[in-house]
Amino acid sequence: MTPRQEDPGILSHRIRFQPLRPADNAAMAKIIRTSLAEFGLAKAGTVYTDPTTDDLYRLFLTPRSYYMTAWDNVQLLGGAGIFPSPGLPPDICELVKMYLIPSARSKGLGWTMIQACLQQARQHGYRQVYIETMPALKRAIAVYQRFGFRHLEGPMGNTGHFGCEVWMILDL
Repeated sequence: MTPRQEDPGILSHRIRFQPLRPADNAAMAKIIRTSLAEFGLAKAGTVYTDPTTDDLYRLFLTPRSYYMTAWDNVQLLGGAGIFPSPGLPPDICELVKMYLIPSARSKGLGWTMIQACLQQARQHGYRQVYIETMPALKRAIAVYQRFGFRHLEGPMGNTGHFGCEVWMILDL
C-alpha cells in the first residue's frame, strides 16, 4: 500500500521520523488534546483525560510497544504507536495515539505512519492490530478501512477508553 498519488503535499517535503523522546511529551499531549477538542471529543473515557497522555515517553518504555513522531524541520507534526493494551491477547497490539496537526492531515503522512506502525507490529510478533476510535473521526476510520481494518461489534481488552464507540481489527 502506498500513499494516494493525488496527495503529494506534505510528503514532497523532507519529513523526519524518529522515536518519541522525553522532550516530546508536552507537545504531543497538546496535539492529542487539541485534535480531540477540534472534533468535540474532549471528554472522559478518551485519551483526552487519560493521565498517560502527559507522559507518553514513559508509557512507551513498555516492552513490545513503539511510538514514532513526525517532524517537518523543527515542527512536530504528530505521532502514532502500537501498544500491548491491557486485556488483549499477547498476539494483538493496539494502534494508539495517532494524531496529526491540522496542516499535516490528508497529505499521506498518516498513511505512512500507519504503515510504519504495522511493520513494527509484525517485528514485535503481533498477528493482529486493534483500534478504538470515535464516529466523529470519519476520515481516520476511512483510512483504517482502506488498510483492511474491519469493524468489531464491541471493545477488546481493558483500555479504559469507554468513550470510544468504534472498534476495528486488522490481521497482519
